[in-house]
Amino acid sequence: HPSEVMDEISSLVPSYGGINYQRLEQGSLQWPCPDTDHPGTRYLHANGFPRGRGKFIPLSYRPALELVDEEYPFVLTTGRNLYHYHTGTMTRRCEVLRNIVNQEFVEINPDDAVDLGIEDGEVVVIMSRRGEVTARTRITDKSPRGVVFMTFHFSETPTNQLTTPETDPDCGIPERKVCAVNIKKT
Repeated sequence: HPSEVMDEISSLVPSYGGINYQRLEQGSLQWPCPDTDHPGTRYLHANGFPRGRGKFIPLSYRPALELVDEEYPFVLTTGRNLYHYHTGTMTRRCEVLRNIVNQEFVEINPDDAVDLGIEDGEVVVIMSRRGEVTARTRITDKSPRGVVFMTFHFSETPTNQLTTPETDPDCGIPERKVCAVNIKKT
């Protein structure tokens, strides 16, 4: 039962120690709530931050690991749209959201579209050094010239297969937000 899960969490995580189903039935509780006598915390860090306001570490600029060239003249950047989250495993189950956005688009600058002879809504192939995917175009001024944008919400169009698996030396995460691509009409 979910109450058993909450009891286990409360027994293992001190900041949830005072949260249980019986108390939640009477109203909401915010963590930290270390014991059952605690009223819960209205605002996290209301009385200050444990180690100050923040710890900032300056870094020197370093260009992307993969830059554009003649064969791959566009920068692909990836992100989310307003209607879906990550790989869409939850949001794509929602009919209302699927009715708004039900497929991947590659957003491309109007000037780049003219240069490539591509029209809005046309199916194109987006290619990188690691593979290719197809998507419909969405011509938009939101994308600067030379930059195209795609999400990673649609398994039918696995955008992250285009991106580089190389990792950032400072944070160790894959450089999924930028890679060089080319675009061709189908």
